[in-house]
Amino acid sequence: MRLIAIADAYDMIYKWFDHLRSKGHYICGYVIMPNHVHALIAFRNTGQLINTIVGNGKRFLAYSIVDRLKRDGAEGLLAQLSSAVDKRGKMKHKIHEVWEPSFDWKECRTNTYMLQKLNYIHDNPCKGRWKLASAPADYIHSSAHYYISGVQGVYDMFHYCELADIDLTLPLR
Repeated sequence: MRLIAIADAYDMIYKWFDHLRSKGHYICGYVIMPNHVHALIAFRNTGQLINTIVGNGKRFLAYSIVDRLKRDGAEGLLAQLSSAVDKRGKMKHKIHEVWEPSFDWKECRTNTYMLQKLNYIHDNPCKGRWKLASAPADYIHSSAHYYISGVQGVYDMFHYCELADIDLTLPLR
């Protein structure tokens, strides 16, 4: 479902990015689609697993989206999200199923690979069934404009080429 668009939850994703940034992580690229997010994130070694960090983010976003849907009186949609909870989730007292149960991440160790991933995510709104923009830089909820023009967009980015100057294994001081 296009829950991010329906709940107009783009601001919630940006808040999650802010939270990640406050923990020392770097948002180096993103696109927020109507129903999913692609992001290039340089994670600082905080002692937490990436799966835990992203899982906590998905949980925060799910609660926020459900709260907004409740506020907007989207009872039919909330009922649909409730009916999507499987038996195991119900046993854990889960009320709504907002996200797919997993996520896909790739470790990016070279600039070539990071640029390949950035191009893929930036092209996402312009391809396939989406057609949300005619060119990547035209889609507002994306870092494409920054990488193409050098001008920050809705969310201030950290250029992936600057990562070479940062030791992500060191804790923040």
